[in-house]
Amino acid sequence: MDIKNKTVLILGGWGLVGSAIARKIIIQNPEKIILASLLEAEAKEAVEHLQKEFPDFPAENIIPWWGNIFIRKEFKDKNRADLLADPNSREILINDTLEELNDEILRASSLYDLISTFQPKIVIDSINTATAIAYQDIYSVSRDVRKSIKSKNLDDIVYQTERLLATLYIPQLIRHVQILYRSMIDTNSQIYIKIGTSGTGGMGLNIPYTHSEEKPSRVLLSKSSVAGAHTLLLFLIARTPDAPITKEIKPTAAIAWKRIEYGEIRKGGKPVELFDCKIENAIKLDKVFKIKNDIETEKTGDTLKAVFIDTGENGIFSRGEFDAISSLGQMEYVTPEDIAQSVIQEIRGGNTGHDIINALDHASLEPTYRAGFMHHSAIKKMKKLEEEHQTDSVAFEMLGPPRLSKLLYEAQLLKLLFGSIKNVVKKSPKEISNSTFDYIKQNGDLRSNIISIGIPILLPDGKQVLRGKDIKIPPYRGENELPIEDKKIDLWASDGWVDLREKNWKKWLERFDTIIKTTESIPADETSSRYVRDKEYWNNFNEIDIGKIVGWIFIYEDLGERMKA
Repeated sequence: MDIKNKTVLILGGWGLVGSAIARKIIIQNPEKIILASLLEAEAKEAVEHLQKEFPDFPAENIIPWWGNIFIRKEFKDKNRADLLADPNSREILINDTLEELNDEILRASSLYDLISTFQPKIVIDSINTATAIAYQDIYSVSRDVRKSIKSKNLDDIVYQTERLLATLYIPQLIRHVQILYRSMIDTNSQIYIKIGTSGTGGMGLNIPYTHSEEKPSRVLLSKSSVAGAHTLLLFLIARTPDAPITKEIKPTAAIAWKRIEYGEIRKGGKPVELFDCKIENAIKLDKVFKIKNDIETEKTGDTLKAVFIDTGENGIFSRGEFDAISSLGQMEYVTPEDIAQSVIQEIRGGNTGHDIINALDHASLEPTYRAGFMHHSAIKKMKKLEEEHQTDSVAFEMLGPPRLSKLLYEAQLLKLLFGSIKNVVKKSPKEISNSTFDYIKQNGDLRSNIISIGIPILLPDGKQVLRGKDIKIPPYRGENELPIEDKKIDLWASDGWVDLREKNWKKWLERFDTIIKTTESIPADETSSRYVRDKEYWNNFNEIDIGKIVGWIFIYEDLGERMKA
């Protein structure tokens, strides 16, 4: 269809993908663009940026809207946790989700109010619906319910049970799709395009990235489940007579990027404070391990600063993190401009081959040539900024898997101490263990950076650990004290502790030996496209590129390679 003179609603208009779509839409001369976001500041900022970039488009026709589209209008600007804490609002949330849809519930909805107010002909939904629903974490809520039952506290049982009812994934998703459908029917919307998610960045159950000791975590699989259910519900809308044309673009790669800079690393809107744990304050690993520990943590008075790449809603990553997850055979990535171009083509009647509604099994938007071409540029820019600011961008622990941060910092230690793969394989596990321990003892800045992002450091004796106030592994699951066993220490160290023990460095030597032997087994006269990781890729083993190394580990050791390119 023609976009010219049409009113376009972009849900998630402040985000990385939503912003890219807005820039593509506006040059098609729509009548109005409504940019909707969760927060007022986000919506207004998105409008301001678009107005500044396109001064010839009538400023009054770029309109901000903000609020939570999944709840009723009167609650749209309130925090969900606060709503659940109040008995009256909690009851309304439950009724709005679980009761039969009626006109009162429909017309009270913030989404219905938004669509009926502006009556867009084109609705583009770039909100990560599956994350918004699944990350309410029904598993944590269910544990609280079971605890309350054991306590036999009736008031708490009622409260926790009602929280559970308000957290149920599928009823929330069904109600959202029902209201979306009714809203578009009542306002005669002509086309709806959803930018969905696979939940795993296009990878399978062997995905190396997880959010707990489980691989993959139930919360992550819940996101994929909700995403799949959402796709099938949209599939049903597309098969409904008189419904708007319904399409879904489902990227199966990481999405990046918004900006590359050096600066303060912030998490949850707050700077990451730096703490220190000196060797003499090492925690004894004896009998029980406390995930939450009232230890006296020594603040350095500084915050974590490094070169980072901003990927929008998915957060900011270090060079090492970004390089590892976007390396060939990992998530790789797709740019928001790639997605936006597909959206515009589908709206205008083009066949991109990426509409999942028409081809559920074959239409995912895979890593792109553009992203692959620009990957080197992104890494180059980050390295240049590292040199300018005399810093190393290793890991921030915001991606989710502590194992990634642990591996990156272990590789970084080898790089700092020995410089190259060739030099590392000349050492014994004991030599490496002693050298890394001495380096950790002497280098307070590095030690502080590691433990401040939640990654403990296991000392060579395997009986002591350096840690900050918070840790990622083992994750807190309602029990603060866990019995200490050798098997558990090995598991925790593997999943998210920098491990200075000899047996860990023996494993690293085996990895490097495998890399060298595998690479050198490639025939010298082999020049076809068959091999990716040849001697040139590894710079003839004369360096240690931490992102490449960890990407290799995820593929060949953790068996986490993506099946489709």
